[in-house]
Amino acid sequence: MVIRLITRLMLLIVLMNTGGFAQSQEKYYSGALHLDYRNVENIAMNPGKINLLPESKKSPVVGGLLSLVFPGAGEFYSESYVKAGIFAAIEVSVITVALLYDKKGDDQTKSFQKVADARWSVVKYAEWLNRFQGANIPIDPNISLPHWQRVNWDSLNRAEAGFSHKLPAYGEQQYYELIGKYHQFSSGWDDFDPNNANKEDLPAIFLEYAVMRGKANDYYNISTKALLGLYINHFLSTLDGFWSTVSYNKNLQASVRIDPEQFSYEYRLIPRVNLKYYF
Repeated sequence: MVIRLITRLMLLIVLMNTGGFAQSQEKYYSGALHLDYRNVENIAMNPGKINLLPESKKSPVVGGLLSLVFPGAGEFYSESYVKAGIFAAIEVSVITVALLYDKKGDDQTKSFQKVADARWSVVKYAEWLNRFQGANIPIDPNISLPHWQRVNWDSLNRAEAGFSHKLPAYGEQQYYELIGKYHQFSSGWDDFDPNNANKEDLPAIFLEYAVMRGKANDYYNISTKALLGLYINHFLSTLDGFWSTVSYNKNLQASVRIDPEQFSYEYRLIPRVNLKYYF
């Protein structure tokens, strides 16, 4: 008796939460258990089966937005746990690579800039221009000053009018790039022969410095490609988060069916739940 009462109570709760029977718009329950379960049993005696449609669908928009914020979150929301783990692992990996190689690029940049400050002198470069190019660049004789403070930069750039490049201000990124990239600046390196009028004769440090600078650029390129992978991962996961949620709604079909069964002395309502999942 207790089991039958509990079964009837659960049946009424299911019906009330799903809007009643799909076969009729009439309200069959009053709120009084001793009356409503009789009505339910009477209606169930009619031919046919009563289907209650589930309302547990998930939003594809929410799935897509979750994956846009963090790849794998939308897949987790749609219970695609393997794909969620894959997208999340890719996210963590590319972020790690991007940060690691950006830091390596910064460290390498500091290294070659330190070499440049110690071994390349704008004073030597200006002296070579004055001697072999007929320039008249003022140079402060106070050797206690840093070399970049001893040369009049405006006069230096005017003297470079016939060259392909002008030396940028000290400390700029282009300053450190050009002195190790173009032959016209080779005379500023400490192992360049000041008596050599041919600026095309490259000292060993010029080539070593170019390799150091190229290595820093390689690190930054890897970091940039990792960031590109980050954007791609977000884009693909957003699409997959949307479609995974759509697939979840299509693949998981839940139907609740109430069948009347004839026993020896009465009819009883037998609720059944059918779950199907398609791979």
